[in-house]
Amino acid sequence: MTKKQKKLLIFISAFAAVFAVVPEVNAMHIMEGYLPIGFCIAWGIVCIPFLTGGFFSIQKKLKENRKNITILAMSGAFIFVISSLKIPSVTGSCSHMTGTGLGAILFGPGAVSILGIIVLVFQAVLLAHGGLTSLGANTFSMAIAGPVLSWGVYGLCRKCKVNRRVSVFLAAALGDLFTYCVTSFQLALAYPSEQGGILASAGKFLGVFAPTQLPLALIEGFLTTVIIITLENYARPELESVGYLEKGKAGREKVQEG
Repeated sequence: MTKKQKKLLIFISAFAAVFAVVPEVNAMHIMEGYLPIGFCIAWGIVCIPFLTGGFFSIQKKLKENRKNITILAMSGAFIFVISSLKIPSVTGSCSHMTGTGLGAILFGPGAVSILGIIVLVFQAVLLAHGGLTSLGANTFSMAIAGPVLSWGVYGLCRKCKVNRRVSVFLAAALGDLFTYCVTSFQLALAYPSEQGGILASAGKFLGVFAPTQLPLALIEGFLTTVIIITLENYARPELESVGYLEKGKAGREKVQEG
């Protein structure tokens, strides 16, 4: 193990140590038994093609370079740790960050769908966070919809020649917010308002999440950017391997990002 890899390992371990002590967890994954059974089945079916594509995406990345598994595992650990944190909401509910933007930027949204469902299963079984009946809905909002938007925002920003770190921040923050927009819509579909229907109900759920989720999205954008900067300094070969950085452009990119 090289000196840079040791420093990276120390950083990841320190990050996990700070955030791994999780209080009682009942943050806003949709809880067990909250959705009608028909919706649980429907959202599960919707997720199947995305998860299938994600499996093949990971398989391809690992065939290209087995060392990619290190960054892939780190992305999964980041999702687990950061999405397990319970942040009390002023409305009496709870919110949390998603952590999926990092994996979406590095590996694309397909791979993150697999990481996300693994995390959600562990959280439902070990932490009573979310639930197995609501697994399909939670997977779609957190592990599919949010990462797709993060990936799209990052790609668009890079095409428009936006600074790489600003692109990372925007992708992670907006992906987090979009996850909660989708969750609000899912809840509204299951429980439409008597006056105003689905749209009115979605607006109410968004109003519940917004006071805490807006600042959390900014925090997630910042944390994701910090991790990317750390990886750029200590794991450049790995980032080149997954396609985040182009090979042979280290010097020029340092000037552009400086």
